[in-house]
Amino acid sequence: MSLGAYIQVPFCQTRCTYCNFHTGVVSSARFAPYAAAVQAEIREHQSRLEQAGITLPPSFAQETVDTVYFGGGTPSLLDPEHLGGMLDVIRHTFLHDLDEVTLEADPETIDVQKAAGWVAAGINRISLGVQSFSDVELQACGRMHRRADIYRAVSILHAAGIANISFDLIAGLPHQTPQSWRNSLDELVQLAPQHVSIYLLEVDQGSRLGSEILRGGRKYSASAVPSDDAMAESYDLARATLQTAGYEHYEISNFAKAGFASAHNLKYWRRTPYLGFGAGAHSFSGQQRWANTHDAAAYVQSIASGKIPVQQVEVISSSQALEEELFLGLRQLTGIDVERIQKLYGVVISDRFQPLESSGLLERDGGIVRLAPKHLSISNEVFVELMR
Repeated sequence: MSLGAYIQVPFCQTRCTYCNFHTGVVSSARFAPYAAAVQAEIREHQSRLEQAGITLPPSFAQETVDTVYFGGGTPSLLDPEHLGGMLDVIRHTFLHDLDEVTLEADPETIDVQKAAGWVAAGINRISLGVQSFSDVELQACGRMHRRADIYRAVSILHAAGIANISFDLIAGLPHQTPQSWRNSLDELVQLAPQHVSIYLLEVDQGSRLGSEILRGGRKYSASAVPSDDAMAESYDLARATLQTAGYEHYEISNFAKAGFASAHNLKYWRRTPYLGFGAGAHSFSGQQRWANTHDAAAYVQSIASGKIPVQQVEVISSSQALEEELFLGLRQLTGIDVERIQKLYGVVISDRFQPLESSGLLERDGGIVRLAPKHLSISNEVFVELMR
């Protein structure tokens, strides 16, 4: 079994109006101390986890780290030397065969020197925060880049030899129209990234835009956000456009050309163990989940003083694990193998799917149950009904 390593970099140049992550805009002087703290956490992870009452299964010592994911925030703000230093510590600490090393990057942060440094450090996949090809939409939601920056960034990455690029797009941004969404999809297909993630705008109290929408306000162009029905139509158009362009739809939000599905993210959906490092990073051992403190300054201070950055620890019960199997399994377009799950957990769950099958929300193919393709845009509602 392989192991994934996630490294959280919670820094941004600005905070997008739709963002509900624990990130902050800080001076670049804080980047080097943070990178050094992450390196220390990686080196000393076993002893620190033991202090927190977390015991890694013995198998972890024999497992090979084959994916690393730098998420954020905007990890591309860090110097390549910072990123390379963290990767070097992973190589020295774990058995490793780093097949996929992903860096989340914003288009405006990419230049020739950085791209060359990333390649030299061993980064071979870039997840590009495109979000839209419309300057009006990008400006409205507080993004720093513009359409031209996307083309410039892709050109630089290709010239540096990075052949695995993923694009993120968001359906439902303020001022988005059916035509502007179609234009974004058309331009994406023209640039032909190897992987695409399509997200629907999340409306919740955790972001400035979401909070404004919920209270019926007009700040942050809240009144110009498309309706839920319009977002669902945009999602369906994206599915059709990308599948016509040769992308396989393999997870609710994710599409890939053959051989380019995200190996790291598949670990999350398949409940494969992974270790997270950095402020706010989450980990999963198979039996436990835990998370580091979200505050970056508190995280660095904790590491420097020899304390434990772990803030939350949860032991996963058998019933929780079963629900995760169902929820995460149905996010994958291949569906879930009911017989495998029944044997693994010693339960009978076939009848649990019947009401949703009868209503057309789920479909069965032999022993495989999956979400009905025409209802993927309301997957959360299906999951809620399944978990009742």
